[in-house]
Formats: sequence, structure tokens, C-alpha cells
Amino acid sequence: MDAAKDTTKLDTLKFQQAEAEYQKALDKRPEDKKWNFNLADALYKQKRFKESAETFSQLAKSLEKPEEQARAFHNLGNSQLMQKKLDESIESYKQALRRNPSDLETKYNLAFAQKLKKQQEQQQKQNKKNQQNKNNKNNKDQNKEQNKDKQNKDQQNKDKNKQDQQKDKNKDQQNKDKKQQNKDQQKQQDKQKQQQQKKQVKISKQDAEQLLKALENDERAIQQKVKKAKAAKARKSKTEKQW
Repeated sequence: MDAAKDTTKLDTLKFQQAEAEYQKALDKRPEDKKWNFNLADALYKQKRFKESAETFSQLAKSLEKPEEQARAFHNLGNSQLMQKKLDESIESYKQALRRNPSDLETKYNLAFAQKLKKQQEQQQKQNKKNQQNKNNKNNKDQNKEQNKDKQNKDQQNKDKNKQDQQKDKNKDQQNKDKKQQNKDQQKQQDKQKQQQQKKQVKISKQDAEQLLKALENDERAIQQKVKKAKAAKARKSKTEKQW
């Protein structure tokens, strides 16, 4: 295929010089179709495919004869094909064949571009499939990781609940121990209070007995004094009668 020919083997200096000559000629006759065609061809041979495509596109619109238009569209298709613009090149080749259906070279280039297009679509389809597989794998890995994180989180929650339950249990035990301790302290205090009250009652009884004895002693002393007083009075009265 001419479009795929290795242009590195061409004398690029020769085509650079040709380009310069065509430019000089076009300065004088800018509408000359042949010189514009040769200029575009020189640009193509220098691998300046974008510039050659622009020139061939303008020529394809300005040329009048179908065969000339067909040549312009054919070379436009080649310039587009070298830029890997497959859809555009296929359309250009079709335009060329509409004007010159018997051009075998254009038919060949069209078939080649369509083959590349099909390969491109298959490659894109494969890339899409690979990307989907990759995404599915990533999603699977992500789901696996999420499930792992969930399991870890559930385990952490379970451990935390267990720790909280243990804390509550310890707290209940502490409260129970504290309550029992308070109960034992209260019991001890009540026992001490009872002992103290019992001791106080016993002391009071002793004091009462001592007080009673003291009163009895005082009563005896008083009675003795009364008896002595009565005896003394009796003696005195007896003495006075004797007088």
C-alpha cells in the first residue's frame, strides 16, 4: 500500500526543495490546481501528514473533474490513515471510489483501513473486557476487603461489648462488695453500740447499788442519832423528876 510505504527511504531533502519551488510558483499562481496537488504530495513525502491532509481536502472540494477529485480524496485518505484517523480515511476512500469506482489501489486501501478499524474495535472490545474484568476483580477485592473490615469491626464491637460486660460485672461486684462492706461496718458499729449501751447499763446499776447502800447507811446513821437523841431526852426527863 502506498500510504504505508516507508518514507524514510525517500530523499526528504529533494521533497523539501520541491516544496520550496512549488511555494514560489504558487505565490505567482495560487489557484493552480496541479501545483497545489504537487505541493500536498511533497508535504506527504516529508511525513507532514496533517498539512498534506489539509491541502488535499481543499483540492478535493475545488477540483471539477471526477478523476481529479478521486485522486485528491485518495491521497487525503492516505494522509488521514497515516495519522491513524481510520474513520476519516475510510470515508475519504469511499468518496474517491464514488468518483472512480474502478480504482483498485483505492479499493485496496479502503479494505486495509477497514481491516485496521475492525482490529481497533476488537482491541477496544478486548480492552473494555479486560477493564471490566479488572474492575470486577477490584470490586471483588474491595468487597473482600470490606467484608474483612466488617468482620474486624464486628470482632472489635464484640470485644468491646465483652469488655463493657466485664466492666459492668466488675462494677456490680464492686458495688456488691462495697454494699457488703458497708453492711459489715454497720453491723460492727451496731455491735459496738450495743456493747457500749450494755456497759453503760451495768455501770448505772452499780452506781445505783452504791447509792442505795449510801442511802441505807445514811438512814441508819440518822436513826441512830434519833435514838440517841431520844435516849438523852429520856434520861434528862428522868433526872428532873427525881429532883
